[in-house]
Parts: sequence; structure tokens; C-alpha cells
Amino acid sequence: MAKPAERSAARLAAVQALYQMDVSGKGVIDALAEFEAFWIGREVEGIEFQPSDLEFFRNILSGVVQNQRPIDVKIDKALAEGWPLKRIEAVLRAILRAGAYELMFRKDVPARVVISEYVDVAHGFYHEDEPGLVNAVLDTLARDVRAGELEKKAAGHPKR
Repeated sequence: MAKPAERSAARLAAVQALYQMDVSGKGVIDALAEFEAFWIGREVEGIEFQPSDLEFFRNILSGVVQNQRPIDVKIDKALAEGWPLKRIEAVLRAILRAGAYELMFRKDVPARVVISEYVDVAHGFYHEDEPGLVNAVLDTLARDVRAGELEKKAAGHPKR
């Protein structure tokens, strides 16, 4: 079983690889090979890339690519009216796609963990409203694709 820190590093690496694929047009095979060979667990330009859960990294990256259409449809529905995913900046788009993939296809990972992890990733890139946007979009999406899971937690708290 991977350590939580290795899963967090895998999420960050997946977001970076998705971003790179988006802006460069690289395919998933090239992105996987490049990140595994040159980034993950190495120091690049003074930045240390933490060891990652490689299998989890591969799963997120290939899962987003294989399921991009249904993922993008769900994200578009969760975004504010008039702000389709294609208008969202590329790093933010990569964060939302990776988070949406986990919520939709990795039911073994608790929804609250997914949301929290990708909000943390967003904080690594942004210092304005973007982490709040990631939180809101992924929370909306989780209530759609995992309604029962989020409601069960809330049901335990008495209303005042």
C-alpha cells in the first residue's frame, strides 16, 4: 500500500503531465515515459520531485485520457454557466480533470480525500480564487457521482 505522501506526489505529477500534454500535444505514452524517466523522484532545476506511487500516477493519467469526454461533460455541468471547461486555464483544467477522474472512476478513494488533495494541488499553483473554484467544482461533481457517500457523512450531524 502506498503512503499518502506518495499518492499526493502522484496526483501532482499527473496534473503536471496532463498540463504538458494539453499545451504540447504529446500523447499519454510520451508523457508517462518522460515523467517516469526525468521527473518523478528526481531534482530538476533545483526543484525536488517527490517519489510517487507510480501505478497510481499511471492510472490517473491514462484514466483521464481514456475517459476525457465523460469527464469534461461532468466538469462542464459543474462549472458556472457561461464558463465551459475549454475557457479554463490549462493547469486548472488539468487539476479538475484529474480530480473528476478520481471521483468518477476511483471509488476506492473517499470523495472528501479527492477534493482535499486537489484543492492542495491548486494551492501549489494559485494564490487567488482558483483553489476555491476547484473545491466548489469537485464538491458539486462528487454530489452528482457519489451522492450517497457525501450525504452519509452529513447525516450524522444533528441539525440546529
